[in-house]
Amino acid sequence: MKELEVLLLVDDDPTLTQVMARAFSRRGFEVLTANNIQQALDIIAQHKIKKAVVDLKLAHESGLILIPQLKDAQPDMQIVMLTGYSSITTAVEAIKLGAMNYLCKPADADEILQAFDKTEGDPETDIQLQPPSVNRLEWEHIQKVLTEYDGNISATARALGMHRRTLQRKLQKKPVKQ
Repeated sequence: MKELEVLLLVDDDPTLTQVMARAFSRRGFEVLTANNIQQALDIIAQHKIKKAVVDLKLAHESGLILIPQLKDAQPDMQIVMLTGYSSITTAVEAIKLGAMNYLCKPADADEILQAFDKTEGDPETDIQLQPPSVNRLEWEHIQKVLTEYDGNISATARALGMHRRTLQRKLQKKPVKQ
């Protein structure tokens, strides 16, 4: 009998984790799940993982922190970052840190598996003719500054010249569409 390929799913949403785990299991994977960075590190210490799907926002942690740790432990692991809080800054950082792809939620199991298979860029990708909205530009700027300050909300708020609670409210919202 053929051994199943192991996929690590790291997300702090228990419902989404359960649904995605079931979907990947139906597609022939052995699925291991973690709700935070420490659980993910404990799992990779005990198992050889081929593929990992990592959420960007894990409660009060950043999935970006986990990517280099996964790659250090198992360099041939393929990682796809999944997020409901997409920004250009976090996409670039995820790829620089070792993720092979970056997807915005909602994404189903088939889309995620296609992201693992897509190893080269597409020069035929459409260029948006409409510039991003002011709200989207604000979201992108906040994400860029937040990344520069390693996720520190207080330092980011000071750098942006806004109250910390105002920044926290803005970060609670979903990103604005392009």
